[in-house]
Amino acid sequence: MGYIDLTKKNIGPEHICCGFSDKKCTEGTQLKKQWLTSEFDHGYVFRRLDERAKVFVEYGPSESAWVPVSAPNTLMLGCFWVSGSYKGKGHGKALLNSVIEDAKRQGKDGVVTVAGTKKFHFMSDTKWLLDQGFEVCDSTANGFSLLAYNIGISDNKPAFKDCVKSGECPDKNGLVVYYTNRCPFCEYYVNEVLVKTASRRNLSLKIIKLESMEEAHSAPTPATLFSLFKDGKFVTTDLSVCLDNRFDKVVTH
Repeated sequence: MGYIDLTKKNIGPEHICCGFSDKKCTEGTQLKKQWLTSEFDHGYVFRRLDERAKVFVEYGPSESAWVPVSAPNTLMLGCFWVSGSYKGKGHGKALLNSVIEDAKRQGKDGVVTVAGTKKFHFMSDTKWLLDQGFEVCDSTANGFSLLAYNIGISDNKPAFKDCVKSGECPDKNGLVVYYTNRCPFCEYYVNEVLVKTASRRNLSLKIIKLESMEEAHSAPTPATLFSLFKDGKFVTTDLSVCLDNRFDKVVTH
């Protein structure tokens, strides 16, 4: 089994791993493909196992990443997932090594990624990345860490932008969600499922879809894929909070 990179030429018929098993998210899958297609022009890479499996990694230049981070001359690791029966077979290390080798070929100073200080949903496993040679170079009050795998020596230490340092969002009343089309699940679960879940509880809900890199760079959360706030305070990156039978458990935890 080998790996393939998606491109503008092959992305149409090829699957993007996480979206192929949920028919409710067909629109979100197409929006993710559109997002990927536009980001390919900025050096973005989507690499996956050449099987019908959820085994893939995404990355690109940090300067154009949809994340509020300053990390010049590095690659930003995005979604990185090895699931089910494919775990424990070396795919994680192989995919990560391919990113590191690409960074070296491009003369980058390293590879960076955002993760939870403890494991956060829909984010890479922090402990595993630390075991692979990543180090914590910045953190936020609400539990995010910026991890870096150093290749070269640079005076520019990767850091979160000031907009995420407080751990809060500007809206202090009710629920606020920030999301992008970086994830094929968000469009449906935010705009249909969470809307109903909030309505059943008579909770106000403000949905903020980040439509550009510039908007993502000024977001109050490093988890621009999906973040939920309540009364200004960060709650979770767990998209399952949208579900009626999960909301109370997550929000009141």
